[in-house]
Amino acid sequence: MNRITLQTIAPSLLPQVLELDRICFGGLWTLEGYQREIDSPNSELIAITSGDRLIGYGCFWAIVDEAHITIIAVHPDHQQQGLGKLLLFALLDRARQRQMKHATLEVRISNQSAISLYEKFQFKVAGQRKDYYTDTGENALILWRGGLQAAEFQSLLKEKWLKIRDRLTQCDHILIDPESLLSLEKTSLTKP
Repeated sequence: MNRITLQTIAPSLLPQVLELDRICFGGLWTLEGYQREIDSPNSELIAITSGDRLIGYGCFWAIVDEAHITIIAVHPDHQQQGLGKLLLFALLDRARQRQMKHATLEVRISNQSAISLYEKFQFKVAGQRKDYYTDTGENALILWRGGLQAAEFQSLLKEKWLKIRDRLTQCDHILIDPESLLSLEKTSLTKP
């Protein structure tokens, strides 16, 4: 079993964050950019680690009552194992804990796997940003998810957690200390 942990990104993880950023996005953000996110009270940066190795991370900005998800990255060696869903779940749950009412993000129109992930959490297309990605000139879809404080959303998170936990188990992952960032009851997170 591969023991994984969710944790807030600390400065000591930044070299690994930069390396994963380079692998996944070709160097989208700089060291200074990530440090600003760590320092900002309006940012949430969440990492998935295996031992002392970073295997995924995500970030959102808290803007008034909206969580703007800016990045989700999973190392290519660990994709298709439920880790992207775990990161999105953790980001949305942290947004709910911070009393955010909505979540939004931009995604490449061609990134069907990411769009499928977001749709599983009931994100809907709210529009497009023309020529949003400067490297290719590709348009971005703007996705939107409201109701983060509604009881239905809490039920959705519980339902998604069960599926994520099952997928992680299938891929020989076990989440250590699941309540470290997540607010759902510990028994529902750790009992099969």
